[in-house]
Amino acid sequence: MATLISALLASSTLVGAQNYDASSRNGAAFQYVQPLDTVILDEYNSSPPVYPSPNATGVGGWEEALQKAKDFVAQLTVEEKADMVSGQPGPCVGNTVAIPRLGFPGLCLHDGPLALRVADYTSTFSAGVSAGASWDKALMYERGYALGEEFRGKGAHVALQPVAGPLGRSGYAGRNWEGAAADPYLSGVFMSETIKGTQDAGVQACAKHFVGNEQETMRNPVFDPNGTDTDILTAAVSANIDDRTMHELYLWPFADAARAKVASFMCAYQRVNGSHSCQNSAILNGLLKTELGFQGYVMSDWGGTHTGVAGILAGEDLDMPGGLGQYGMAFAENADYPMPSFFGGNITLAVNNGSLPETRVDDMIIRILTPYFALGQDQDFPTVDPSSAELNTFSPRSKWGREFNLTGPSSRDVRGNHGSLIRKHGAAGTVLLKNVNGALPLKAPKNIAVFGNDAAEPTQGQLNQQNYEFGNLIAGGGSGTGQLTYLITPLRAIQERAAQDNAKIVQYWLNNTLIANADVDALLIPDRPEVCIVFLKSWAAEAEDRATLHVDWDGDAVVESVASKCNNTVVVTHAAGINLLPWADHPNVTAILAAHYPGEQSGYSLTDILYGDVNPSGHLPYTIALNGTDYNALPTTAVNTTGVHDWQSWFHEKLEIDYRYFDAHNISVRYEFGFGLSYTTFNFSNFNAEPLVSNISALPAPLPVQPGGNPDLWTALYNVSVAVTNTGKVAGHAVPQLYLGLPQSAPEGTPPKQLRGFEKVYIEPNQTTTVSFLLTRKDLSFWDIFRQDWVVPEGAFTVHIGESSRRLSVSEQVDVLGS
Repeated sequence: MATLISALLASSTLVGAQNYDASSRNGAAFQYVQPLDTVILDEYNSSPPVYPSPNATGVGGWEEALQKAKDFVAQLTVEEKADMVSGQPGPCVGNTVAIPRLGFPGLCLHDGPLALRVADYTSTFSAGVSAGASWDKALMYERGYALGEEFRGKGAHVALQPVAGPLGRSGYAGRNWEGAAADPYLSGVFMSETIKGTQDAGVQACAKHFVGNEQETMRNPVFDPNGTDTDILTAAVSANIDDRTMHELYLWPFADAARAKVASFMCAYQRVNGSHSCQNSAILNGLLKTELGFQGYVMSDWGGTHTGVAGILAGEDLDMPGGLGQYGMAFAENADYPMPSFFGGNITLAVNNGSLPETRVDDMIIRILTPYFALGQDQDFPTVDPSSAELNTFSPRSKWGREFNLTGPSSRDVRGNHGSLIRKHGAAGTVLLKNVNGALPLKAPKNIAVFGNDAAEPTQGQLNQQNYEFGNLIAGGGSGTGQLTYLITPLRAIQERAAQDNAKIVQYWLNNTLIANADVDALLIPDRPEVCIVFLKSWAAEAEDRATLHVDWDGDAVVESVASKCNNTVVVTHAAGINLLPWADHPNVTAILAAHYPGEQSGYSLTDILYGDVNPSGHLPYTIALNGTDYNALPTTAVNTTGVHDWQSWFHEKLEIDYRYFDAHNISVRYEFGFGLSYTTFNFSNFNAEPLVSNISALPAPLPVQPGGNPDLWTALYNVSVAVTNTGKVAGHAVPQLYLGLPQSAPEGTPPKQLRGFEKVYIEPNQTTTVSFLLTRKDLSFWDIFRQDWVVPEGAFTVHIGESSRRLSVSEQVDVLGS
């Protein structure tokens, strides 16, 4: 069936939906090739076609902007319409053409999730994984707003961030660090707050990569070098996901993005259930535009468009990066083959020959322009910084097919006071995993030894490198990285702090091979150090998955070597996510800090924690297992056959990823999801659960869809509160987490417990704060594949509250439907 559907969608003659049977789903008109009951009973269904692509209505607050977009479109010729939905090489990573006669300057789209990558005088912020590890909603918003300020200052209309795909099905996935957490709830909060912050700064956000984009290996098809640009030798990997898993895991954070009124979605490279993401009508027309009521536009990932008319009818609105001229070629980033421009002049031909309704093209442009007008980008928006054109190796001037009128000052410094924010954010995303006998905070040591190739200055400058052996690692590689204007390294920050303390010496050794194989006694001066600080790192990048979950560059051997001689060894990791820590129980390893990818203030963020100026408050957004083999969801890294469609990734683990899996099978872990230590301690008491709605129904009210879906899903049904007391001697941030266990009536495969609430609160010693959690209908529901709706199950829910997924101080039962 998958082959049949793919063939249908690949056909350029597919027009409208007049040949399909109509069915109903959540009150919206869906049209399928096969009956609905056949579709939903197929656990890994084959992306059933859903047509037509819904027109934007502006519902949810964009009605006025939508009308402006319609008025604009009414003045365009067919050729201009084709131009506006087709990217063009230009000064930005993505560009659309200007329509000078209507005063439209075109759109400038720029990477990325932690920095405006193709620009000078910009900041490199903490990565998504660090923001997730902060468990701080206010910080996520603040970070998004500051990013938006810098994008706007450089004249970028669209920031290609934030990321919820990958979610983190596998710890090996090369781009996990761009997103926040291996949990849909925490990831959804990150998406929502980041989008609100970015768009409040006047810049369009782009939620990516939609959906099921959980590995880098074989994300793109392999083309026949002797064939045409559509002759595929091996198709991209297919993420095969059942309906319930799609809704409860991978779609969840994107629903939060839609509800936050994100301007755009980026469809992913890989296939979903047999059909390319950017021509998959089931996920674009069905899940995104109909079920979630998304009102913005869908753009392709760069080179992710593999068809013209079929992709447009399936819901794609903007082809990126587009081609050179009417029938030109574009070059996909990280690919050595030319990608065709399927839009452009082909749209004009398709409209004129009747194979593409012009009304569909109109809706594409209306969707593109509605957020442009809604965010006021037609009013006094800065011009594109001309320096972008000089730094843009992706589409240098020699590949431009159009001229771009670059005006305004060049090389604008848009960093403002963001360095202080990045310092704070980096510290907030640092997780204290171990602290024996108060090894931290440091107490003004006079003799410090620093080890490891992560401690000092990079030897090659920028972050995108083939070999990152030497230098502090503060971001991963690929389009999601940044361009450093400066870097505060850990060694520099420790030296500065030691000087303030009148320390006698800071020794350092930066060659891991030397440290791992040498007698550390021979490296140290006779006066023994009071503390040895080891800096480790693990690299991750777009277009490749991690080969191991261990730290890079013999880091494990470095720790063993140093700890064998130094009885106060503190280990710091800068990593993309999960690192196995086989030396964690070594008696001489007294403290461990997971500093993730903290941004350009890396050293200061760290010394703030090391010396106790900041009480650590980060918590893990993933699980650290005892062994790599303990994880159940590994990436599809190889196949032994040569069929075109042989790359299949079956999500057989369903809902059991990360802590859900370890809990379901009662597997011991080294550090559980949500874990994080503090320099103080907290106590939880006075649990209370109060219903906010009488006569709670199992099904939501059949309300008209708003951005994010049925608005009744966000109706608060319960208020749960708990008292949190700081029982230690210093002030600090507590992060109470609420996990919900569904009743036994929930379907088989329901996880034992799932995160459904968290807050971060600052509490002085001996003070108590009451923390409340509002549980929505969606929080209390599961996705019913038969009813095709969210359902609150009958029976007793178990509400757990604590400091991690396994340190639960409070567990109480609540009967929701019986309340």
